[in-house]
Amino acid sequence: MTQTNQTQAPQIGAEQIALLERLTNAVAVSGDEAEVRAIVLESIREVADDVRVDALGNVLAVRKAKSENPVRVMIAAHMDEVGFMLVDDEDGGLFRFELVGGIDVRQLPGKPVLVGKDRVPGVIGAPPIHLINRDDLRRSLPLESLRIDLGPKGEGAANPGDRATFATRFQQVGGSIMAKALDNRLGVATLIELVRNAPEEVELLAAFTVQEEVGLRGARVAAFAFHPDVAIALDSTPAMDLPMWDDSENGVYNTRLDAGPALYVADSSTLSDPRLIRHFMRTGEELGIPYQIRQPGGGGTDAGAIHRQLEGIPSLSISVPGRYAHTAVLLARLSDWRNTLALVYEGLRRMNRDLLQEER
Repeated sequence: MTQTNQTQAPQIGAEQIALLERLTNAVAVSGDEAEVRAIVLESIREVADDVRVDALGNVLAVRKAKSENPVRVMIAAHMDEVGFMLVDDEDGGLFRFELVGGIDVRQLPGKPVLVGKDRVPGVIGAPPIHLINRDDLRRSLPLESLRIDLGPKGEGAANPGDRATFATRFQQVGGSIMAKALDNRLGVATLIELVRNAPEEVELLAAFTVQEEVGLRGARVAAFAFHPDVAIALDSTPAMDLPMWDDSENGVYNTRLDAGPALYVADSSTLSDPRLIRHFMRTGEELGIPYQIRQPGGGGTDAGAIHRQLEGIPSLSISVPGRYAHTAVLLARLSDWRNTLALVYEGLRRMNRDLLQEER
């Protein structure tokens, strides 16, 4: 597929990258998305025809179409990130904690974290290798053996119920971006640009959702509020494209970096609407926007909740691929982000009610 981009989509430049940096450096562990919500409201309030925050904390914004009887398209991007919740103060600045969202415990020891509204610095502590016997080295450390250590001066600086997140800061290295929470600040930044540059052909219903990482909770109520004709979930999806450790060919990838946005055909909670899949494939092929098909498998997006609301909502997920999801740092390509924005924007421009009359 040609890599030539001939669209007139809004562009990803220095301003958009700076916004993504603000979004990723903000802390918004599920259930406490206030920092990101404030950035979203600041970014879209002046251009949205209507914007409100619902009872769960979703930001719901509308850009009206300039055509008659437009398709009402809901686009969802979740604001929350995986992280931790303090659950017990064990004195001396030590806290027992639980996971918020899906995190592999094996990669946690030694990771710096930020705790609470004041971003108190700490570290996830575990017994050092010098004091672990050989049999225990073969086993994964259980979560119950780990603690968040704020040091003696951290005593009284945090409380059970406070959230914590990885202390990673945004970096751009050539054509790559690295940060915590690119899942799903990439989707949030993309949706902000779509609200700012909304296609006139559709009524854009933008849902910046909460609590996706703990059960797609915000998307469920947002879909009920909007009652859209179709829905798109913008997210980041894991790229399993590294070389195999034995130097054999990697034949099990689900997405790859540098191959464009990933269109979902199926995941653990959704079978995407085939009309929407064909529509965005046609758009990419006709305009020379690269895309890839995410191979079916585990994981899911807000589409898993949206498509089952009301009388059913035709839905599709489109994601920016990234390596090392749900760890302290995710790595993605600027080119994949740019092409995701271009494909979604042009797909919206070409969308009309004839699409809904096509055979599935």
